[in-house]
Amino acid sequence: MAARKALVVDDEKLIVKGIRFSLEQDNMEVDCAYDGEEALEYVRNNHYDIILLDVMLPKLTGFEVCQQIREFSNVPIIMLTAKGDDMDKILGLDYGADDYITKPFNILEVKARIKAIMRRIEPKKTPGEAAKIIESGDMRLDCEGRRTFIAGKEIGLTAKEFEVLELLMLNPNKVYSRESLLKLVWGEDYPGDVRTVDVHIRRLREKVEENPSEPKYVHTKWGVGYYFRNE
Repeated sequence: MAARKALVVDDEKLIVKGIRFSLEQDNMEVDCAYDGEEALEYVRNNHYDIILLDVMLPKLTGFEVCQQIREFSNVPIIMLTAKGDDMDKILGLDYGADDYITKPFNILEVKARIKAIMRRIEPKKTPGEAAKIIESGDMRLDCEGRRTFIAGKEIGLTAKEFEVLELLMLNPNKVYSRESLLKLVWGEDYPGDVRTVDVHIRRLREKVEENPSEPKYVHTKWGVGYYFRNE
C-alpha cells in the first residue's frame, strides 16, 4: 500500500517540525508550508490524503485557503486553531473543514483524529462484492468510490458530508437526532457540539438540493432531527 501523504500548514516552524517528525514515525510522507499561498500551491500540484491547516497564516488565512481548496478538492482538512472561540471552529467547518483541533494540542490527539478520518474514508471491500450503489430518484451514491451523482452529474462532497448523506440514505425515512448524527459520524470522543451537524446539513443541502430551503432529499423533522426522504 502506498504511504499516506500529508500537508502540514503553519507559520510556527517548531510546530510544523514536531508534527512532521511524529507523522513520519507513522510512515507518512509529509510536505510543509508556512503561509496560505504556499499551501495552495502545494495542494494544486500534489495529491494529499490529509491536510493540517492552521487558521492564522500570513498572506491568506486558513479559512481562505480551506475555501479555495474546496473549489477543486475534497481532501480531508483538519483546522488548527489557537483560539478557543466557538465561532472560529464553526466558521472553519462552514468553509469546508472536516475537523478542528485547538492549540495547544497533544500530538497523539492529532494522530488519533487523522487515523479516524482515514478509517472512515477507506473503501470497505468484501472479496467478490460489487461496489455498493444506493439510488433514490435521480441521486446515486457510490459507497465504495465515495462519489455522489445527481442526474448523472457528479457532486463534490467533503468526507463528512458524504458520511452524513450515506448514513441517511442507507436508512431512508428514519429520523436521526443531531446528537445521534454527531456520535455516529464524528465519533463518541468528538469534542464539538451539535452545531457541527447543522453546519454540515446546510452545506450538504446547498450542494444536493435544487432549492435548499425546500429540500427534496434531506429533510428536517422539527424538534427531532434530520432524515432522508426516499423517492
